[in-house]
Amino acid sequence: MNKLTKVILSTTLIAGGIVVGSILGVNAFAADTTPGTSSDPLVTKSYVDQQVKALIQAELKKGSTGNDASKDKDNVKQPETDASSTELKVVTVKSGQKLVAKAGTEVIVRNGKAVITSPDENGVPDVTSGTDIKSGQAVATNHLLLFPRDGRGVMPDPQQENGLIVMVRGGYTIQKAE
Repeated sequence: MNKLTKVILSTTLIAGGIVVGSILGVNAFAADTTPGTSSDPLVTKSYVDQQVKALIQAELKKGSTGNDASKDKDNVKQPETDASSTELKVVTVKSGQKLVAKAGTEVIVRNGKAVITSPDENGVPDVTSGTDIKSGQAVATNHLLLFPRDGRGVMPDPQQENGLIVMVRGGYTIQKAE
C-alpha cells in the first residue's frame, strides 16, 4: 500500500469512528431522559387533581378549627386575620371601637375621620405624604398607612358619631376604644 492510500484509509476510519461514537452517545443520552421510568414516572392529570384536592381539604379542615371570638363585652374582638394576607379587606370600625394592627399591616382610611392610637410616643408612617403621624393626630383619607409594630391602630375621631370604613392588608383586631 502506498502512503496516500494509508492516509485516506486512516482518515476514513477515524471519521467513521467519530460518527458512530456520536450516534451511540446521543442514543445513550436520550435513553436516560425518557419519561416513564421508575425515577421519572408518568402521572395522569386526574391523579394530580386528586392529590391537590386531598391537600386542599386537609388544609381546610385545619383552618376550620380556628379560635372562638371572645364574648367579653368590654373587649369587642373579631377573629384575628392572617398577617400574611395579600388581599385588601374592607373593614368597618364603629364609633367606640379601634382597629389594632399587627406589624407590617397596611391601612387606607376610605371614609370618616380617623385618628392614630399608639401605646407609646412613636407614630405611624403615612407612606403617601412621607410623614409620621403621632398618637391622637388625624389621618387624611386615601393615604396609605404602614404599621411597623403590633399595638398601633386607627379609630374614629371621638368628635364624630359615625365610624370609619378602612381598607386593610395584613393582620388586625377590632377592640373597644379606651
